[in-house]
Amino acid sequence: MVELKEIFDVQYGHSLELNKQEICDGTNGIAFVSRKSGDNGISAFIKRISNIEPAPAGELTCALSGNGVLSTFIQEREYYTSYHVARLKPKVKLSRTELLYYCLCISKNRYKYSWGRQANRTLKNILIPSVTEIPIWVNEYAAETFESSEKPLNLSKNIILEPIGWKEFRYDEVFEICKGYYNKKPPTCDKTATAIPFIGATEYNNGITSYIEKETLGIYDKTGTITAKNFKLKLFKAKCITISNNGSVGEAFYQEHDFTCSHDVNPIYLLDKSVDFNKFIAMFLATLIRAEKYRWGYGRKWRPVRMPSSVINLPVDSNNKPDWAYMEEFIKTIKFSSTI
Repeated sequence: MVELKEIFDVQYGHSLELNKQEICDGTNGIAFVSRKSGDNGISAFIKRISNIEPAPAGELTCALSGNGVLSTFIQEREYYTSYHVARLKPKVKLSRTELLYYCLCISKNRYKYSWGRQANRTLKNILIPSVTEIPIWVNEYAAETFESSEKPLNLSKNIILEPIGWKEFRYDEVFEICKGYYNKKPPTCDKTATAIPFIGATEYNNGITSYIEKETLGIYDKTGTITAKNFKLKLFKAKCITISNNGSVGEAFYQEHDFTCSHDVNPIYLLDKSVDFNKFIAMFLATLIRAEKYRWGYGRKWRPVRMPSSVINLPVDSNNKPDWAYMEEFIKTIKFSSTI
């Protein structure tokens, strides 16, 4: 491990105020990088400032304070910065994937700057792997895999999506609500062709916390004791949304494969079996479900006994029924839908 200043020349940014700049479109403008934690740190595009040269493409920017402290990005085009943004210029030749690797390494130090601490003085002293410590897999990784990933699946410019209206539905009017299985997890395994995912009450990795071999799953009861139990009670079919009812309450994920889960998860299926419950409809619904997370703060649980009377607001068709076709087409027209 070495200090960051051994690999990067650390400079303070331009310290510009966005409200004093002339905003323009991204085609002709210069990227304005702020302390945002998303969008590559870019909050707008502005007209070139006559007496200030933009920073060159290929540098890293790093937020020095705020909620996005240590958010670090490669800037692919010339740019200006706001206050409390550092410019990191590599002192040695680094590939794009190596720069992305260092963006991750730097941002992983964010926990050191909670409670409003700033990294203005200490950024240069953060410890990161030396160039010789960069893992082999970094340069084997194809970063261009994600080029053009922001494109929507439906590229038609003529499509007009407007729902006829919206209506509130009880969950039990739309979904078959299932209980997860109260079992102590059997021995886990690596992801294999025969292993099935175990869905837990987490907000990460599509809810998957581990994998279990089917044959192992079938011989353990809820206490973790080997016994002959009904395998079907533990196995849930694909094409559903799993919702955490405890812990990360309201986290919702679409499951494309058969799975097992804990009792802290409610699998829900569409009651209307004529509908292909695909990932596009599920992405629409999951977004609406997550929007209700605030209702379950302060330790409240969303167990299956409560969920039926919960309400979800959905777009409807001319028959006042959920407009599944609209939901699917809407998702296909938004950015990144081509990679879903």
